[in-house]
Amino acid sequence: MTGTGTVANVVGGLLALGLIVYLFIALVRPEKF
Repeated sequence: MTGTGTVANVVGGLLALGLIVYLFIALVRPEKF
């Protein structure tokens, strides 16, 4: 069960990081979207 929780935390962290990066790029280069 610990391994599953760790994987879920890693996936959640990557999704959150990707979303932050996407929003940052969208703010810096709005003409791309």
